[in-house]
Amino acid sequence: MRLEFCWFCSSKIYPGHGIQFVRNDAKIFRFCRSKCHKNFKMKRNPRKVKWTKAYRRLHGKDMTKDSTFELERKRNRPERYDRNVMENTLKAIKKIDKIRHDRAADHIAQRWKPKAAKERREARKELEQSISLIKAPLAIQSQEPAITVPKIKVKAPKQQTVEDQLMEE
Repeated sequence: MRLEFCWFCSSKIYPGHGIQFVRNDAKIFRFCRSKCHKNFKMKRNPRKVKWTKAYRRLHGKDMTKDSTFELERKRNRPERYDRNVMENTLKAIKKIDKIRHDRAADHIAQRWKPKAAKERREARKELEQSISLIKAPLAIQSQEPAITVPKIKVKAPKQQTVEDQLMEE
């Protein structure tokens, strides 16, 4: 089963689905649905339409640089497999899927980092601005910037008084 890719949005087109447009110069354009075909006829650039994969890749929303994507290259000539190679290939496919999943999760986490830091800054700023709602205004005014010294417990040897020394002698 040969899967084609939509010219506009880069999604998969299964056999028997989609629309095919052939230009006068014999260039073939395949579209997954009429939405993509209409956008193509309106001469829209897929890199500027937010729901396309081209836009998502260009703006860093999807992973683009991953070595596991190279395994999905299109090969035009059929290859012969023996049973051992096929078993190893199936095992490798599972490993590759796990690696892709982990890398995608890391990619998403990296994309969320700036937003989390920004939310923390905004929360801190809001807390500083509305501290009067939490504390009484007089308590805030009466507070002086006090230096707090950490309490450290130290065991000191017991000191003998002069009377105790005299009694021992």
